[in-house]
Amino acid sequence: MCEELIEEGRVTVDGDVAELGRRVDTKAQRVEVDGVPVAADPDLVYYLLNKPAGVVTTASDPQGRRTVVDLVPADPRVFSVGRLDAETEGLLLLTNDGDLAHRLTHPSFGIEKEYLAEVEGEPSAGAVRRLRRGIELEDGMTAPAKVSAVGPRTLRITIHEGRNRQVRRMCDAVGHPVRRLVRTRIGPIAERRLSPGEWRPLTAVEVRKLQDRRNAG
Repeated sequence: MCEELIEEGRVTVDGDVAELGRRVDTKAQRVEVDGVPVAADPDLVYYLLNKPAGVVTTASDPQGRRTVVDLVPADPRVFSVGRLDAETEGLLLLTNDGDLAHRLTHPSFGIEKEYLAEVEGEPSAGAVRRLRRGIELEDGMTAPAKVSAVGPRTLRITIHEGRNRQVRRMCDAVGHPVRRLVRTRIGPIAERRLSPGEWRPLTAVEVRKLQDRRNAG
């Protein structure tokens, strides 16, 4: 398969079309297939998980609850990029790429996280405006958020901070506690086909998108 890709001219090394028999140092040289970089380290893995409610975002749990690492392959060992509280559902990245994980969770990077929040009561236009402008919480003012009503009791909320239980606390502050919370997007990554508890590896294109955002951060 690799030979066929090279013969078709689809593989480049440092921008030049690769030739059969040429030696390549994948750690020092940039290898691309159809313009998409090939991972320099084949041991790096990137998983996208649809986390179910009741599963904790830790490597182990003293209470014996299932953890997110129980739901993906055990080898190589991976860790989550950021966290979701136990009752929050939805998309979570897991990887063994420490550099990417650190940069994606660093405040200066500001990666967007989108949620659907089913709340108690029907938020008024004023409550939505407050959420958009920012909410004063016990740990300070939240940054402006993207907020829209997508149903009678459902809000789409996009934030770029990583505070603990932030969306839940924001909704509490405007008098509409969250009944169900689902993360639907992480930066450029979204997925509607995964059932709760299912995972898939990120594609090379998706990894590249995350790396591009990392390098721009």
